[in-house]
Amino acid sequence: MLLVTNEQAGRTGTEAVAEVVDELGGESSVEVIVCRQDSDLEAMLDRRAGRAVVVVGGDGSLHTLVKRLWRRGEAADCTVGLIPLGTGNDFARGVGIPLDHREAARLIRDGKPRPVDLIVDDADGVAVNAVHVGAGAEAAMAFRPWKRYLKTAAFPVGAVVAGFTVKGWRLRVEVDGKLITSDRRRVLMAGLSNAPTIAGGSAELGPGADPTDGVAEVTVSLATGRLARVGYALALLRGRHPERSDVIHLSGTEVTISGSPFHVNADGELSGPVRRREWRLVPGAWRCVLPE
Repeated sequence: MLLVTNEQAGRTGTEAVAEVVDELGGESSVEVIVCRQDSDLEAMLDRRAGRAVVVVGGDGSLHTLVKRLWRRGEAADCTVGLIPLGTGNDFARGVGIPLDHREAARLIRDGKPRPVDLIVDDADGVAVNAVHVGAGAEAAMAFRPWKRYLKTAAFPVGAVVAGFTVKGWRLRVEVDGKLITSDRRRVLMAGLSNAPTIAGGSAELGPGADPTDGVAEVTVSLATGRLARVGYALALLRGRHPERSDVIHLSGTEVTISGSPFHVNADGELSGPVRRREWRLVPGAWRCVLPE
């Protein structure tokens, strides 16, 4: 078994890693690898030789590993375990992986891998947890320098600020080939959820999302008036936004968004601006040890 840590990932510490190694069978059973850059991760995967890979970190670390496995064509053949020592840990929260590192290690030791869905885009990017554009992505962009200090509070603060400041984007959104909204209306935020929460559990973008059910929850917010924007931001933090009349909430497997330039937030990884992006949900694309 390979245990992968990232010195920059959340609150990973040597003491926690040592305790995880003990739970997984000791040094004779576990090889610890510190990945400081992408080339370290690639080198580790080159010599994996069929071994399971356990990630010690958060959503960003898990995202990076699964993205590499997907691009190498190895995602379906590698058993992945997660020790959630990041800042947000949204994927772990969504699937019930214990947030205590010792309990998470025992789950990996005693549990079995299950097929997990993956959101894949037309630029060969992936999202394990969720991807969204619009106000949420802009909030993440604006508060990125403050994330170190605000931690999981960065998104709630940014979302409320964005609710006061942004006016929306003229976007065309299609789900499974059906037009959901044209670029004649402004969109405040649109997203695909593979698991329920984003931003460290501070917002439930896809309240009923399940990464093992073969579909993604799709949210499109048309709340572009000043009061509506603030109302949507507050409802999003409570997971009550699907109840709003200016929110379209549905399930799907293929989503296309196009129109005015927008940034993309995929598991906290920011990119763009782009004018068009396509996503598809790949059922059972990778394997992770999850609770029963």
